[in-house]
Amino acid sequence: MLVLGIESSCDETGIALYDTERGLLGHALHSQVAMHAEYGGVVPELASRDHIRRALPLTRRVLAQADRRLADIDGIAYTQGPGLAGALLVGASIAAGLGVALRRPVVGVHHLEGHLLSPRLADPKPEFPFIALLVSGGHTQLMRVDGVGRYRLLGETLDDAAGEAFDKTAQLLGLGYPGGPAISKLALTGDPGRYKLPRPMLNSGDLDFSFAGLKTAVLTLVKREGLDHAADIAAAFQAAAVEVLASKAVEAVRQSGMQRLVVAGGVGANRQLRERLDAEAARRRFAVYYPPLDLCTDNGAMIAYAGALRLAEAGPSDGRFAIRPRWDLGELTAP
Repeated sequence: MLVLGIESSCDETGIALYDTERGLLGHALHSQVAMHAEYGGVVPELASRDHIRRALPLTRRVLAQADRRLADIDGIAYTQGPGLAGALLVGASIAAGLGVALRRPVVGVHHLEGHLLSPRLADPKPEFPFIALLVSGGHTQLMRVDGVGRYRLLGETLDDAAGEAFDKTAQLLGLGYPGGPAISKLALTGDPGRYKLPRPMLNSGDLDFSFAGLKTAVLTLVKREGLDHAADIAAAFQAAAVEVLASKAVEAVRQSGMQRLVVAGGVGANRQLRERLDAEAARRRFAVYYPPLDLCTDNGAMIAYAGALRLAEAGPSDGRFAIRPRWDLGELTAP
């Protein structure tokens, strides 16, 4: 089955073709980072308009990469939610239109399910069951994954997501948007031991997270010290965030008795986090899996893959579609 995946939940337009026998045949992504950087964050109306401009040209590009035609597509998957309503509507309407025109089935995919399953696009891929650390701009969660549609929340952030904390810290340091890559790059030249920052909820006895206090500590530090030692502040912040994320993830693996940890989401590309988790995995003898670096952020490949697992039950599209800007992952069921 050849599946077209369409991702448009926020500020990245992703298109991909996934073949259930041959794997990922092609994917393309347009990031709106440069456009939104001027405003210090995502502007929903601008995001929606840009998805409209990018989706079809990217689709043509991916088809050319894979040497396929629209008529070759067996099914279409789109991000149904959660996300920005206007942005979701772009992908949903394009998917529905193509479904009617091609008489193909169309399925809506949960954005977070796409992230959770994206490491299975890598080689080797993790087998079920596993513990998943989902870390992105909008989500920080630990999940038990027993199969497709079989997810149990173990812990989550009580305030800011890790990605939000990176973005806000970057703004405090004058690094602009998005913050994750900028913080990581600056931290390479800094001394993480110069400043001691808090590790919120590190010893809370549960698997929940909190990053608002860490962000506030950076604000206090910047007001006191200024930006003369911005690299040291960035390094100290990153060390604190990574310690909390890694420690909670390792504890989730220990409590579950499992031997596999999956890391997904944009923050999963952070080099220090990967190094820390790789070291813990080697020491404690469990395996850790990541998506390919180019599939850590939002992308069409993860939507195409997750959709392929659910399209078997879908019939030809009748043109109707729905979006779910707020959608609890716990509502999903196995296909």
